[in-house]
Amino acid sequence: MLRPIYNRKPIISALLLMFFLMLPAVRALAGTAEPDRSRFLTAVEDEPDTVDFRCPSIPYTVAQNVFNRLVETVNDADGQREILPSLAESWQLSEDGCTYTFHLRKGVKFSNGAALTSSDVQFTFERLLTHPDACNQDIADKILGAEALMSGQAETLEGFQVISDLDFSITLEEPFAAFLASLSMPGASILDEATVQKAGDSFGTDPASTIGTGSYILREWTPEGLILTANPKCFMGAPANEGLDLRFLTEPEETMTLFENGELDILDLDEIGDYAEFYMHGDIYKDRLLTVPRIGISYIALNASVPPLDDVNVRKALQLALNREMLLDVVYSGLGEVENGIIPHGLYGYNPELPKIPYDPDEAAALLAAAGYPDGFDLTVQMKSSSTQWEMTLMRLAASMWEKAGVHAAIKVLDEDEFMRLRKKGELTCYTAAWMADFNDPDNFFYTFFGNRENTTNRSLCYADEAVMARVREARAITDRKKRVKEYRDLERIIVQEDAAWIPLHSRKRVYVLSDRVSGVKAYWNGSVKNMYRDVTIR
Repeated sequence: MLRPIYNRKPIISALLLMFFLMLPAVRALAGTAEPDRSRFLTAVEDEPDTVDFRCPSIPYTVAQNVFNRLVETVNDADGQREILPSLAESWQLSEDGCTYTFHLRKGVKFSNGAALTSSDVQFTFERLLTHPDACNQDIADKILGAEALMSGQAETLEGFQVISDLDFSITLEEPFAAFLASLSMPGASILDEATVQKAGDSFGTDPASTIGTGSYILREWTPEGLILTANPKCFMGAPANEGLDLRFLTEPEETMTLFENGELDILDLDEIGDYAEFYMHGDIYKDRLLTVPRIGISYIALNASVPPLDDVNVRKALQLALNREMLLDVVYSGLGEVENGIIPHGLYGYNPELPKIPYDPDEAAALLAAAGYPDGFDLTVQMKSSSTQWEMTLMRLAASMWEKAGVHAAIKVLDEDEFMRLRKKGELTCYTAAWMADFNDPDNFFYTFFGNRENTTNRSLCYADEAVMARVREARAITDRKKRVKEYRDLERIIVQEDAAWIPLHSRKRVYVLSDRVSGVKAYWNGSVKNMYRDVTIR
């Protein structure tokens, strides 16, 4: 018997049509509906090697937006600091200044639905100390038993005690006044223990395992950028926008074109070098500029172990020979403050009464003559190949100013790897750099550069006064706030103004240009808008 022959093509076509028509509904039911990216905030982001914040120093955008810390900090223009609750809703400090008892917020969940518990916090701190690639151990290395855990002599962190699911204590080896403030660092973000252990080596590179309690969920990571979607169940409430579209852009011309075409909402003028002048002057963008102070300091390092920089009079001469006001005006259009010490404007402990380092080329020449260099000397200034045009311009101008005092400075550009290798060995002679605050406390500056022989050599400062460095370490344990600030201010005068250990330059202001469809853009205490994305509204 002959079977009827059917033309299957119309049937298959109809079935395919029905499938694609139903696909959005199927995705929605599955919780994977494609988001409307036209409602996302778009900005430029540096491409990371990993978003595991135990490993990199920067960038921290994912840590700031996908995760939370136990505490956060805010401060005013004078650097007055306040530490605010975040995942920890409250805490107490023991009378000896060593034991902190924390109480987690009730009901906080990770974006996968798992409840936040004290065990997650314990896992976070122990991983911070034991991860083979960790570079943020200094957040937790003051905790009792940290050294034993890092060396493998212990399996758990002695100073961390779980009291209940929502309560735990952390005991330090000795008082450390900056401990709470340091817990606001992105590197102290709290992890979901089960997710990280299951992910293994893929944690930090797989969006599916990047699970936090924060305002956003990392959805995609492609060669073009990062896509983050709003976390509607965040304990702080859903963010004001539906997500973030963060583009990996490195070319200033491409970045400007995208902004002009309405494809970027926030343009950081630091990202486009000399092209920034186009936006900063004139009437076109004046109502769309956001200018904020950044908490940090640029400086010129002077290696005190390299002759003739081992002579304090030579270092003081280099300080006096620079017109730092002019450098700020010419290179950065005056957007910033001239600094005279170590603690920059806006940082807790800043001293507005610190004497100014004057511009005095005649006195500089006299100091050089007294040091045995009446005809000056040759000085090599090392620069990274990745230095910005602004940094190169600044050092060329500085060299021309030094020339007037008899110092013949030659700029040598080094490959980035070679520059860092020499810097960490203490073998750079002179270079310029900037240090941005990781957390709002003077310890983040003093200890980093002048806390011990290792730290000062690592920065090629090679500061030699062991007694002063001992005082820097001892200042960490001063619990009286007024006494501690006074000690840092005294140390600042000694290190910079008496010993001329470096040349303080500027704390710069940061300028952003905003698209006309966004509102609510504001900066965090350190001058960055990146961890304040949740408050931005898209019109």
